[in-house]
Amino acid sequence: MNKIRFTTKQTRILSITLGIWGAFLVISGIIINTQNKPIIQTNYTLKVDRKKIEIAQEKTNEIKLKDLEIEINTPISVNIKDYLENADKINEETLKNLKLDTSRVNINEANTYQYIINYKKKKYIGNIIVKPKPLPKVTLTLKEINLTIGEALSLDNPRAFIKEDISDEVYNNLILDFSKVKQNIAGTYDYYITYNGITYQQKINVKEKGPTIITPKDNNELICPNDATKENETCVCTTEGKVYDKTTNECKTESQNIS
Repeated sequence: MNKIRFTTKQTRILSITLGIWGAFLVISGIIINTQNKPIIQTNYTLKVDRKKIEIAQEKTNEIKLKDLEIEINTPISVNIKDYLENADKINEETLKNLKLDTSRVNINEANTYQYIINYKKKKYIGNIIVKPKPLPKVTLTLKEINLTIGEALSLDNPRAFIKEDISDEVYNNLILDFSKVKQNIAGTYDYYITYNGITYQQKINVKEKGPTIITPKDNNELICPNDATKENETCVCTTEGKVYDKTTNECKTESQNIS
């Protein structure tokens, strides 16, 4: 069999031609593959650890206390959840280890007190405000008082200056002011009684002492003779042997009484 021999020039031309055809076929394959390849849509989701979100919003088991208000003489709660602002954010295990201390709170006196919640080696401090009990709503009417010079005021009995009947609760919250009254100088003075933030005003008239008047004795009054004394609405003779005679109002001997 006869072999075909190419010259050097022919060999170069053939190589270039084959190279061009090879490149053409490769490019055509890529184009066809690209056109036939399905389009894949990719959704990118940013995944953040859920615990990190919770920490960012609110630290887990962080203890936050309330400031509480109660009325005077009202018992305070022993339920520790009542003192927590975020009780629903604290797990049960932590709640069991919280210790409440209200020993500084005096529920019988209006004021602001501190309470403590202990957890492990930490102390959390909150406030309990004990408010005074609202007083009964009453309107007072004061009496106009008349005195003579030197006569004492009955300051130990405030009810004597008020027309209305008042309860002990109202009585115990009265404030009396007689600072402008001069009991030893004749004149008209103002006095004041304050209750539940309202001040009431009335007058006290201090007058000079008048003349002393002695009224006559009752005509039926028993007057014993000089030799008798009055005992239990009768006369008893002081001379031995004499007896009182009420008809004559005299002390007589027995012989005189017989005659």
